[in-house]
Amino acid sequence: MSAKDPLSTRFMQATGRLRMFFGPAQRGSTAGPVVYRDDEAHRVRQEELQQWTVVRNPDGSTYLTPKREP
Repeated sequence: MSAKDPLSTRFMQATGRLRMFFGPAQRGSTAGPVVYRDDEAHRVRQEELQQWTVVRNPDGSTYLTPKREP
């Protein structure tokens, strides 16, 4: 094994030590309702998305192309 551990191993060791002080991660329930915020930023994003067409390839990949105005 090399003298220096990989970054992922060092990160996991560091978070393991921090867990002693902060405890395990908080786990929420997935049983609650999903809340969608319909605010101004959401409306702006939806308007921006209207200018694109989604193209799906037979292999399952997708990409966006601009819509052509008649």
